[in-house]
Amino acid sequence: MINLKNRNLEISLHLLIWLVLFFLPTAFTIGSETDWNGIFRHFWLQLIFLAVIFYVNYFVLVKRFFDNRKLWFFIFNFLLLIILVILKSQIFEWLEPQRLKMPRRRPPDGIRYFFDFLIYLIPVAFSIAINASKRMQKAEEMKIEADNIKLQSELKHLKYQLQPHFFFNSLNNIYALIDFDSEKAKQSVHSLSKLMRHLLYKTDVDKISLSEEIDFLNKYIDLMSVRLNDKTKVYTNFPTKIPNLEVAPLLFISIVENAFKHGVSATQHSDISFKMEIFDNEIQFTASNSNFPKTDTDKSGSGIGVENLQKRLNLLYPEKHEFHSCLNDGMYIAEVKLKTK
Repeated sequence: MINLKNRNLEISLHLLIWLVLFFLPTAFTIGSETDWNGIFRHFWLQLIFLAVIFYVNYFVLVKRFFDNRKLWFFIFNFLLLIILVILKSQIFEWLEPQRLKMPRRRPPDGIRYFFDFLIYLIPVAFSIAINASKRMQKAEEMKIEADNIKLQSELKHLKYQLQPHFFFNSLNNIYALIDFDSEKAKQSVHSLSKLMRHLLYKTDVDKISLSEEIDFLNKYIDLMSVRLNDKTKVYTNFPTKIPNLEVAPLLFISIVENAFKHGVSATQHSDISFKMEIFDNEIQFTASNSNFPKTDTDKSGSGIGVENLQKRLNLLYPEKHEFHSCLNDGMYIAEVKLKTK
């Protein structure tokens, strides 16, 4: 459909240009007697030949010969131009045979032929330039399409990489509950099934509503909080009135996972907090947690979460995001600022 629209636009533009050129001479004869024979000889005949040269090159010679067989391209154009120069001279003699025989100062035929030949080179040059620009535009469109396919492929890879990572971390938490609280383990499996339903049916899109993303985060935080003891406190501060904004699915989950992974201790008091603020079209999400770094022997999780998030932000929101993380008084703080428009 787009190609058809472009084609119709191109045809309309060509027609408009030629109509303007053909009727331009008559604009200078308004209010006086129009010499149609003179207009035809001196303007329309030349325009007809220029149009013939242009379209023969535009549709045939440039496309078939210019790239691979330039010698034939120049030979065919040379013959075409010579034929039209001679034909124009013959038509002039046919239209006004008596006037050509009248004694007057006029340039030699060779000079007139030479200047006509130079004029006829103009549409050849135009056809080459237009076809070259169209090829460049097509090559640019193909490059953009290839880059877009590559981008979508990489995003899918990152998303598919994230989902097993999320599932693995959730199973680790449920596994830890089985021995000492089987009832909570059952509830966690039920909660996990709801989250997996979200992963299956809500994430195979480019954008979801911010309210759905917040609901998913709340459910995941509840799931992860089930196994925590009294020494760990989890605080959430999400907006109650959520504007009609859209974000990429699973955009903040890596920060939340990371907070639970590194912010919980079995023997020491620890705090984990999540806060989201919205300013017009900007979303600011902050996670802070007590810092208990994992040892090299601890293989819970795969360590790809934050790296995955940074790659997705770079691909989905180029120059429209900020990501910062730091340690401050024993608290690890990660912050994402996102412009949705």
